[in-house]
Amino acid sequence: MDFIDELKALAGKVPALCDVLQTEQATKNALVMPFIRILGYDIFDPMEVVPEFIADVGIKKGEKVDYAIKKDDKIIMLFECKHCGGDLNIKHASQLFRYFAVTDARVGVLTNGVQYRFFTDLEAPNKMDDKPFLEVNMLDLNDSVVAELKKLSKPAFNIDALMTAAGELKYMRAIKKLLAEQMENPSDEFVKFCASKVYEGTLTPSRREYFHGLTKRGFSQLVTERINERLKTALTGDPSVNSGEVETEGEALIETTAEELEGFYLIKSLLRDVVDPSRIIHRDTQSYMGILLDDNNRKPIARLYFNRPRKYLGVFDENRKEERVHIESLNDIFKHADRIRRVFAFYEREKAEIKIEEETETNT
Repeated sequence: MDFIDELKALAGKVPALCDVLQTEQATKNALVMPFIRILGYDIFDPMEVVPEFIADVGIKKGEKVDYAIKKDDKIIMLFECKHCGGDLNIKHASQLFRYFAVTDARVGVLTNGVQYRFFTDLEAPNKMDDKPFLEVNMLDLNDSVVAELKKLSKPAFNIDALMTAAGELKYMRAIKKLLAEQMENPSDEFVKFCASKVYEGTLTPSRREYFHGLTKRGFSQLVTERINERLKTALTGDPSVNSGEVETEGEALIETTAEELEGFYLIKSLLRDVVDPSRIIHRDTQSYMGILLDDNNRKPIARLYFNRPRKYLGVFDENRKEERVHIESLNDIFKHADRIRRVFAFYEREKAEIKIEEETETNT
């Protein structure tokens, strides 16, 4: 079974197991350890998965965190476990906070075997955030959450890519929550902002109430219309047959998926040793996600065709000719790492040659 199948198989057992698990230790054995194994870490190797990990902190001696996960002899993750179904209030993560600050770990996990909350240090270095960047509910798995969780698996774990993704995930979730709140009950500030863009008169109390209703209904109708557009596109055929199409105003809404972003960060990590990551950007279209050097359409690094049942990776040669190769999973991108690096190297050589020619012309 692949990653998502194993995860769903474990999730299917959770309801029945929670009815019989009476202790924290039982929860760890039946739910948490299998979860760690699915992430690709050897739960039977104490050099990789360290149970009852101790790291004395100040006057606190002999305290233990339930599991420390190691990779390349460095601690990368810490797990603090509670009884199945127990409360996961942040106040229960005191050991995680202390251990996070004195180990190499960049990810802290608080779990009761049903919910997994993943924390890092986006707000201040070596200080675990109060709010998680990712929450996984085994009773409510979806593809986007699974895609984010896969970044924490042993084969995919890359701290630079993970931190970038964690930041975007945390703030994107906050923005989505804010938008959902405004959609349900627009604030006075949001109503005033919307009204100021379409109405030139004085915003009296009665007018404010009027625009409050309009804003709420408009928000709701917009979401419904966009959903209907996506459904219409799906029912009338695949709009992405031509890979070279150009997106224009009025075309169906472009949706950037979590899996596309994961592929983008993976490719970015493949080039991190040879290029400043800020130079690698993505542009999404209906047909594919394009990954470019220097935000330049003339310097394509790769393309991700993930909006269809069969996934394809677009790779380029020195003539900028694209070849699409079928991939079964994101991990297959690693098989084409050399080709991705070669096309980057070509663009850099081309850039250097142009610079030499310009300098020669100037000197003559």
